[in-house]
Amino acid sequence: MADADPQRDLRADTAAPAPHDAVADVAITPEPAKPKRKWLRTAIMVSVPLLIAIVGGYFWLTSGRFVSTDNAYVGQDKVSVSSDVAGRIVAVNVRENQQVKAGDILFRIDPEPYQIAVSQANASIANAQVDVAALQSNLRGTGADIQAAHDAIQNAQQDYDRQAQLMKQGFTTRARLEQSQHGLEQARAQLANAQATADEARARLSTGAAVPGTAPAIAAAQVQRDKAALDLKRTVVRAPIDGTISQSDRLQVGAMMVTGLPAVTIVANGRSWVEANFKEDELNKMRVGQPATLAFDAYPGLNLKAHVQSIGAGTGSEFSILPAQNATGNWVKVTQRIPVRIAIDDNSPRQLIAGQSAHVTIDVRGVK
Repeated sequence: MADADPQRDLRADTAAPAPHDAVADVAITPEPAKPKRKWLRTAIMVSVPLLIAIVGGYFWLTSGRFVSTDNAYVGQDKVSVSSDVAGRIVAVNVRENQQVKAGDILFRIDPEPYQIAVSQANASIANAQVDVAALQSNLRGTGADIQAAHDAIQNAQQDYDRQAQLMKQGFTTRARLEQSQHGLEQARAQLANAQATADEARARLSTGAAVPGTAPAIAAAQVQRDKAALDLKRTVVRAPIDGTISQSDRLQVGAMMVTGLPAVTIVANGRSWVEANFKEDELNKMRVGQPATLAFDAYPGLNLKAHVQSIGAGTGSEFSILPAQNATGNWVKVTQRIPVRIAIDDNSPRQLIAGQSAHVTIDVRGVK
């Protein structure tokens, strides 16, 4: 046994496996899988080129039909409300983002100084009425003075005529005749003075064409009263339109309100549009009235019908505070943006907010 051939043992170790092992290996590798893989490969080779052809055909057919931009924002009318009179704020009736109607009270200014102004204007009217009554009395008095002056002239004329006749007969002196003549001249001067006083009174009582039937002094005082009453009314500041209150933090009780200084802003309801900034090379086929579709980042799935309302008269940079200076040596051409206003045709089921981002697509087909 110890002398056994080692080569024989090596051949025995490397002999072929048992027949049952070969059968097991054949069962693990199934032959029917090869046809199934061949069918899948064929389907992929046919469908992928077909899909590419369909997508390419769609883009070829629709190429140039639409222009779109996401550089678009919702715009709304905004009214900056200020006070027409100066004064201290004594009451604030609104808060941030509150809905208001036209005519609602926003805030009040201290009315006492303006109430005093109304009282002063009423006193001025009374004073003017007293002056007019005095002028009317003077006018009546000048009428009596004129009549007395006429009587004095008549008496002085008679005395002068009598002295002149006596002078011819030699029964009076020349001094007496001159004295009578001087009395006649004085009477005539008194008549002239009375008539001048009457004319002055009539002139001050005349109404003129601008305010017929009312003395100028009274009319001026009434204008002052109307102005004071208007200022008093303006101490109550009301909303000019329906909308949403914004920037109301500037309204504080006790703060001084300056005339013309914006105090609060109202964003108008129901006056929304979209301001879309298109590249200048996209305007070739764009026309006013073309249909458009609006989408909004804030409301996925919301699409609104719209149309092109107007095309801007200048680029965005043209109306900027510091417009670009292109007359330089290092000038680089930049594609400009043109503002296009898009009118919204549908009623939005969601609230549109000023400055909200939008995506605009315009149908430009039919334009060559």
